[in-house]
Amino acid sequence: MWRVDSDTARRAPLRALVQRALEEDLRGGDVTTEATVPAGARGRALISQKAPGVIYGLCAAEAVFAALDPHVHAERLAPERAWREGGRVLSLEGSARALLSGERTALNFLGHLSGVATLAARAVRAVRGTGAVVLDTRKTTPGLRELEKEAVAAGGARNHRRGLYDAILIKENHIAAAGGIAPAIARAREAAPALAATLEVEVRDAHEIEQALAAGAPRLLLDNMDLPALREAVAQVGGRATLETSGGVTLERLPELAGTGINFVSIGALTHSAPALDLSMILETLP
Repeated sequence: MWRVDSDTARRAPLRALVQRALEEDLRGGDVTTEATVPAGARGRALISQKAPGVIYGLCAAEAVFAALDPHVHAERLAPERAWREGGRVLSLEGSARALLSGERTALNFLGHLSGVATLAARAVRAVRGTGAVVLDTRKTTPGLRELEKEAVAAGGARNHRRGLYDAILIKENHIAAAGGIAPAIARAREAAPALAATLEVEVRDAHEIEQALAAGAPRLLLDNMDLPALREAVAQVGGRATLETSGGVTLERLPELAGTGINFVSIGALTHSAPALDLSMILETLP
């Protein structure tokens, strides 16, 4: 059995996030539950996984129920970060009202984050054997970025930058504002020398690739290039920089994109379009 990680479940940012989610759903109270379930009733709930995938987000689900019943007992019946075909996930015992009132919010967190982890795991499987690494992006749900990026990692993919503060990514609008690729790189290095190793430049064609290489860019972003253009870029760079491709990436296209020889494939869909993993909760009242 897997027990509650109390340190994780009690993180202040997570508690605040859970509180906002509960306020959104409950506001003045759960009128149906309060009308039909006696105040002192206790219950046992079982959350089950109904489709294949990777479980992630148990800390959020546990925090939801703990916010409504500080004495709820939660027991993990499945590991996170592992592919499973289905089965029991989480057992809870406590106030029946709290379990029912927290059900949807807990399943929303757990289903969404498990869906992100599952899609990440499928993407990693799709590039297996190519040497390419699957990355996420900043296309996350506002307020959920940390949890979503944790879910991506739980599925086996890798996090790109966490935000605008921890890496340099010079895109076409930055280049236009700076007056070209070389001055943009020079200014970025001067302004943030501690992040120089993270520097990446978006390039659109062979000419821009050479400009970026000449300026010493260690990593190039090949955005929305087709397969022939990607292969040509890989040959042109010849290992002088690492290469990332992005734009319109789907699971179906991943093997051929990764097979061009690029180093990274970034996929916004991991966080902005992952289908929720199918989960359910069944409650039984206790004497």
